[in-house]
Amino acid sequence: MDPFEQHEGTVAALDRANVDTDQIIPKQFLKSIRRTGFGDNLFDAWRYLDEGEIGKNANERRINHDFVLNEPRYAGASILLARDNFGCGSSREHAVWALQEYGFRCVIAPSFADIFFNNSLKNGLLPVVLDKKYVDELFGIVHHEAGYTLRVDLGAQAVLGSGFSAHFDIESEPKRQLMEGLDDIGATLAHADAIREFESRHRRRMPWVFARGGNTR
Repeated sequence: MDPFEQHEGTVAALDRANVDTDQIIPKQFLKSIRRTGFGDNLFDAWRYLDEGEIGKNANERRINHDFVLNEPRYAGASILLARDNFGCGSSREHAVWALQEYGFRCVIAPSFADIFFNNSLKNGLLPVVLDKKYVDELFGIVHHEAGYTLRVDLGAQAVLGSGFSAHFDIESEPKRQLMEGLDDIGATLAHADAIREFESRHRRRMPWVFARGGNTR
């Protein structure tokens, strides 16, 4: 996955609490595990007026112009600002993939559902938890200032913008993996030499475990 060190982008304000994963990417789009092809269907039931289905051309669908992400001011937004308990509901990793493919690199909220939070870290989407007072402040700024941008500095654990500054907490190991662009597999492979050495020692100490067909003679 792509490393996350710093990111600067336009903020889109989704002023809703308890946004669940079925709202982020509805169930009918979960048949694929390719991690691609989900961006057009992010928040599908909110972005469009017609019912979404796999294979439907997004350019031919009826747009809901009252939904926030369809507002021209948020075109190209890459930071999503949300309310409490973002990503609740079922544990579908597709929700993270849809947000990423749409173009989001970071979601800022007062709280996240645990499974969504961990899925985000494992896929390179940074979930930033800020105190409610800071989130309220950002909603006020973004609503009144079109094209408002923030810089999210993972190394400094800071969110910075015009007239705004806040710090956030993150555990050291997920932070390191994000900054180095390592998912769990990549982090494991960083210890490949030690793993091979252990396997070699284990084979020498307990050769019968590796005997074909369980032959112990």
